[in-house]
Parts: sequence; C-alpha cells; structure tokens
Amino acid sequence: MENQLILASSSPRRQELLRQVRIPFTLRVPNLDESQIITNDPYEKVEQLAMLKGRHVSIEKENEVILSADTVVAFQNKIFEKPKSKQEAKEVITALSGEVHHVYTGVMIRSEKAEEIFVEKTEVEFWPLLNEEIDSYVSSEEPYDKAGAYGIQSIGAMFVKRITGDYYNVVGLPVSRVMRELYSFSVKPKL
Repeated sequence: MENQLILASSSPRRQELLRQVRIPFTLRVPNLDESQIITNDPYEKVEQLAMLKGRHVSIEKENEVILSADTVVAFQNKIFEKPKSKQEAKEVITALSGEVHHVYTGVMIRSEKAEEIFVEKTEVEFWPLLNEEIDSYVSSEEPYDKAGAYGIQSIGAMFVKRITGDYYNVVGLPVSRVMRELYSFSVKPKL
C-alpha cells in the first residue's frame, strides 16, 4: 500500500518542487515558535528546525508520512535567514557579493514506524555585484521571503557564478535525495 505524504511547510517553493516530481501531498503547516532553536551552527540549526516542524505535525492516519524541512544560508560563521527589512537584505547581498557561501537544508521524514533526518549542503559562489544591482534587487519583492535574501530560481539567478552540489537544495528542498528517502517510506510519484 502506498502512503500519503503530508508536507509540514508553508514554503511555496517546496510545494512547487514536490509537484514538479509528481509527488501528491497534503499540506499541514505547523504553528510553532522557531526562535526556540538558538544554535549558531547552520547544520545543527536546519536539522533541529526540520525535526521541530516534523514533530509538531501529528500523524492522523496509519498511512501518513510527514515531510518537514528548513533552509538557511551561511557565510563566514553567520547564518542568513529571511531578511526583515530592505537594509538587512542589502547587507546580506553585499556580504555575499563575490564570495562563496553555503546553503543548508535539513529534512525530516517520519511515519509511525520510521524516521529519517538528514542535512544537504550546497556551495554557491556569487559574482562581484555592483551597488546599483544590489539596490535594484532589494527594491523588488523577491528577497524578503527567502533565506539569504535571494532566490536562485528567479531574479537572484543573475548573481550566481557557480554552484557545487544540489541546485534544488538552494531552492529549498534537495528533491533527488528526498525522493530516494521517500521510496523507503512507500511514497512514490504519480507518473
């Protein structure tokens, strides 16, 4: 019997990625305070947040599988989450200009019988950016709902010189790895 995937995330990008690979899912967004996770280590932070989100959503039927995730951008021992202001977005993009940073996504998949937790890390290098590029970008709506203040899948793509690792991890969900893990939970795409 195939199991039913429950996505414990309000991220439109995660929803889009699951639709892209034709995994049917039901949305069940956890209502929780993420500020209780206070570590400054990006690996630990995304791992702990994915677990917090995943455990905050209850399994209501025997065949349900919960998928939760969290993504952060890290540069020089500093975690860049979603910017809260235009000034903060500008500071983040300016810091990343011409530099290499890392994107971490923590993922938790759980059912009544099993639990899998992993963290995916991708390296991203930005081109050196002009102040006018940064100012124009932070004046758009794009930076404000994305970790690291940019979306590689949209306008932020113009900043990226190269990536090493999973592109989709930078978008917000390492789809290929998630798919392989979901197979062991009897969750498969509808091709």
